[in-house]
Amino acid sequence: MNEDLVGRTAHLDGIRRKAEADMVAIGIDQALIDSLVDRFYGRIRSHGRLGPVFNDRLQNRWDDHLGKMKRFWGAIAFKSGAYGGKPVQAHMGIDGMQQALFEDWLALFCQTLEDTVPEEKARQWFLATAERIAKSLILSLFYNPAMDDPVLKRP
Repeated sequence: MNEDLVGRTAHLDGIRRKAEADMVAIGIDQALIDSLVDRFYGRIRSHGRLGPVFNDRLQNRWDDHLGKMKRFWGAIAFKSGAYGGKPVQAHMGIDGMQQALFEDWLALFCQTLEDTVPEEKARQWFLATAERIAKSLILSLFYNPAMDDPVLKRP
């Protein structure tokens, strides 16, 4: 049993080291993540459609949210396990949440990447990851499998 734990720990440590090396190779470190998160959510706060939804939900908890988002992106990039939240549950039941807001979110994220992240490979990694996150949240929050039922689609 102890050998299994040691083996798993070594395996996970190897995954983390490789992820760190991969991220460093394309120009991503925690300082860049922190800067991107701060700039992006600063823009969200003043965005015409996203701002009201986020501001209503977070109110006086913006600092907590920024810290959580920095841990979230760091955990994804470096496979660190530093984020233990539940993104789908966190987005359920939010007043004003609409599928179209994810398009606004992605567009603003892309613009922020262009202004914040100097390396093209790093921008590509962030954008591909953000697109996967948005798609996953859209499917979880708005997809209804019953609507794909061929019986329901018959004229």
